[in-house]
Amino acid sequence: MLIAQNIKLSRVLLDTWKVDVIMIISCTAAYFVREYLISYHFQISTIIPTVLGTAIAFFIGFNNNQAYDRWWEARKIWGAIVNDSRSLARNLINFVEDEETAKRMVCRHISFIYALKANLRNTVDEIYTKYLTEFDKLEVGKHSNKHNAILNIQAMELQKLYKENKIDGFKFMEINEMLVKLTDSMGGCERIKNTIFPTTYSYLTKVFIWLFVVTFTLVISQDMGYWSIFMGWLIGFVFVSTQINGMRLVNPFNINASGLPLNNIARTIEINLLQMLNEEDIPEPVRPINDEYIL
Repeated sequence: MLIAQNIKLSRVLLDTWKVDVIMIISCTAAYFVREYLISYHFQISTIIPTVLGTAIAFFIGFNNNQAYDRWWEARKIWGAIVNDSRSLARNLINFVEDEETAKRMVCRHISFIYALKANLRNTVDEIYTKYLTEFDKLEVGKHSNKHNAILNIQAMELQKLYKENKIDGFKFMEINEMLVKLTDSMGGCERIKNTIFPTTYSYLTKVFIWLFVVTFTLVISQDMGYWSIFMGWLIGFVFVSTQINGMRLVNPFNINASGLPLNNIARTIEINLLQMLNEEDIPEPVRPINDEYIL
């Protein structure tokens, strides 16, 4: 997630340079076509790039709004996970008299957080095994959905505590409610990850931008000459950079500067819960990269 107030132009150019090259080539080709072929026969009406520009504005606006909605929904879900994690740990520490059991369940929840993060980012991250017992590792290894398996073990141990009369019905319901909320949040994250953003919208936007750049260059070359190549690229750059910026939010769990800072959120939960357990070996918070963004 970007944390800097200003974005470096070099970063924007780094993200768009491939499209910039294509636009410059297209603008150059459009200029020579108009200069040596079209100019002897007819003039191109300015209404063509005007209509295309209006259509592009609508498409980019829609795409970016939908992309930001996905990103913001994911951020709200992870905000809820942070709060529910603290509530779950507080309930376990204060409701379960067996300190070893409470500690084991809190540490197991830290594993759940890291397993969920790894799944959402499609990364092979075995850090979640750090807080699991040998029995838990064997049980989780039987499942493809690691984070769901960890929640299932939590529910099994909670049920065991209730059957052994180590917690009463009220405490059982309070802790179980936290597990249900975490399951809902887990499902919300998986829904966002597995729901593909309609590719037709982004594809048509790219096509319209290319057509706009070409027709715009053809029109202004009638008055500006070869400077139309630069102006065509410049106007196209505005549309392209805006569209790319929005599309980077479509998959909020991806590892990039615009994605959610899952490393930072997971580490924050880990630190909070270990401090609640009065542990001394506390990891350091995740540091920003170049004071520009945090993962």
